[in-house]
Amino acid sequence: MMKSLKSSDCDIHFNIEGYDHLNDLIARSNYSKVVALVDENTHDHCLPELLELLKTDDLVDVIEIEAGEENKSIDTCSGVWNALSELGCDRKSLLINLGGGVVTDLGGFVASTFKRGIDYVNIPTSLLAMVDASVGGKTGVDLESLKNQIGVINEGKMVLIDSSYLATLPENHVRSGLAEMLKHGLISNESYWDKMVGLSGNDSRDMDNLIYESVKIKLDIVAQDPHENGLRKTLNFGHTLGHAIESLHVFHKENSSLLHGEAVAIGMILATYLSYVETGFPKDKLEQIKKSITDIFGNKTIEESDYQSIISLLKFDKKNSHGNINFVLLEDIGKPKLDCIVDEALIIDAFNYYNS
Repeated sequence: MMKSLKSSDCDIHFNIEGYDHLNDLIARSNYSKVVALVDENTHDHCLPELLELLKTDDLVDVIEIEAGEENKSIDTCSGVWNALSELGCDRKSLLINLGGGVVTDLGGFVASTFKRGIDYVNIPTSLLAMVDASVGGKTGVDLESLKNQIGVINEGKMVLIDSSYLATLPENHVRSGLAEMLKHGLISNESYWDKMVGLSGNDSRDMDNLIYESVKIKLDIVAQDPHENGLRKTLNFGHTLGHAIESLHVFHKENSSLLHGEAVAIGMILATYLSYVETGFPKDKLEQIKKSITDIFGNKTIEESDYQSIISLLKFDKKNSHGNINFVLLEDIGKPKLDCIVDEALIIDAFNYYNS
């Protein structure tokens, strides 16, 4: 049994015991309505288990959205806001977001803005959402092809992390979540990085413990800097270029799909190379990180014809200020450095290093 964690106003509970806490919250709060937000995948694979474990006399209404990053939009929010309105939801309603990062990000934003804010609970069903998207109160949607441009920081009432949902995921989606866990090691804790690199992937208890440790790393950072004025920016390691690469593939390339974690994995290799040049990150560790990440995620190529498109997408990154593109770099594993400004020629060198 894993001990519950607390983040300011939000409790994080794990596995089967978590449903007791959820049922207790619903009973205590006397919600006027309980609504589950799902996508077509979690509707089929995860909702039946949730409904079986919920102990409420009232009918749980279900709103379904289409799966995929391309549906993380204001248009989808409008559909969900309208559905909540048609269901007669008021300010004493509860929204349960059952899904991966798209559902938890979008659902949190919808709840935070519907009638100026209703309670929500995140039940992440992907590894990525368990260790990252559902924790820390960041909610939001994309603005056309630009990632997470619209949103608010507002924690839900509870996060319930049930690792049994991982069995419903295709292997590439599990792998996608590993990228954020590897990132937690690189920015904060070399021994955790070593554990992640040595992960055999066969033992579910190992995975439970690593998820728990990953969530603790993120929570510790968020607790010290809830509104991303400083330390919390370290969680964006690998994301500046990773998000640009992801946007290019999801929105601008025909028949190309790159999962968030796959893009962040590339972004972390690029950011580590930039760190080697700019902040003296050790070369042997750069080579080890590149090998470890490509062993897990494979070698993808960044096409030379895409270099400028990726660089032009960087200017929309949320961490930028005063016209500067700000990178999180590393002086060593566990020693991040914020607000590093990097020359465009060096970014091109990083692409060439990644491809070599």
